[in-house]
Amino acid sequence: MSYNLQVTIDGNSGFCFGVVYAIDMAEEILREDGYLYCLGDIVHNDEEVERLKAKGLKIIAHEDLENLQGEKVLIRAHGEAPDTYRTALKNNITLIDASCPVVLKLQNRIKTTHEEKEPILIFGKHGHAEVIGLQGQTNNEALVFQDLSELDHVDLPPKFTLYSQTTKSTEKFYQIKEELINRGYDVKANDTICRQVSNRNEDLESFVTNFDKIIFVSGKKSSNGKVLYEVCLKYNPNTYFISQAEDLDIDNFSQGDKVGICGATSTPMWLMEKVKSTLESF
Repeated sequence: MSYNLQVTIDGNSGFCFGVVYAIDMAEEILREDGYLYCLGDIVHNDEEVERLKAKGLKIIAHEDLENLQGEKVLIRAHGEAPDTYRTALKNNITLIDASCPVVLKLQNRIKTTHEEKEPILIFGKHGHAEVIGLQGQTNNEALVFQDLSELDHVDLPPKFTLYSQTTKSTEKFYQIKEELINRGYDVKANDTICRQVSNRNEDLESFVTNFDKIIFVSGKKSSNGKVLYEVCLKYNPNTYFISQAEDLDIDNFSQGDKVGICGATSTPMWLMEKVKSTLESF
C-alpha cells in the first residue's frame, strides 16, 4: 500500500545566519588544510557534525585546548568565555572566531553591566555553551536560571539586570520579567533574544496549521529546537519530534496526509530533504 503523502518543507526553517557563517568558515579551512579543530560541537545537530567530521573536523573539549600548541581552532556560533582567548594566546593557537554577532553583542552588554557592578540574572539553560560564555563575562558571578521556580528560595538583590540566552522564548522571557516585577524586584530587563529565532515562532504558527501532521527535525541537544518544537505542538498537536529520517514511524500517518516538515536553526536543509524523500517513499 502506498500512503501517497503530500510533503512540504517550511521555507523559513534551516540554519540561521550564525550557523551558516560558522560552517562556511569551517568548510573553507577544511578544503585548504584537510583538518580543523573545533571547540565543542560546531552545531547542536549530530547528523551535521558527522558530515563535517568526515571532511576532517576534529571536535575537542576545553581541557584539550590546554594541550594544543600552534594549531587553528574554530570558535562556534555560541561564543566563548574570556578564559578560552587567554589559553589560545598562551599556547600560540590561532582562533577562527565564528561567534555569532548577536551573541558577541550580548557578551559585550553583559560585560559592561558587570563592570558597572550591577547584579545580573541570566535566563538560560544550565551548562549550555552560549550561557557558559555569557557567565564568563561576569567572572561567573551572574546567576543563571532556566525556570522561575529555581529562584523561589534564592535571596535575590532588590535591584538587578535581567538578560536572556539568545535562543530562548520571547514570550517566556517577558512572563519572567513581569513575575519578578510583581514579586517586588526592581528589574532592568534586556531583551537579547535573536530576532531570527523569535520570528521563526510566528512563521511556524502560520505554517503548521496547514497540515494534518508535522515532522519537527532537530538535534536533541538544541535549546532552540525545544522552544520551536513546543510552538509547533501548541498550534498542531499532531507534531512529531525526530532527529533523523530513521526515526519516522509509518504508523503515525494516514493515507493522503498533508505533512509539513520544519526544524531548528541548527537543522540542515539536506537533512529535512532526506526526511521528505523518506516520507514520499512510504
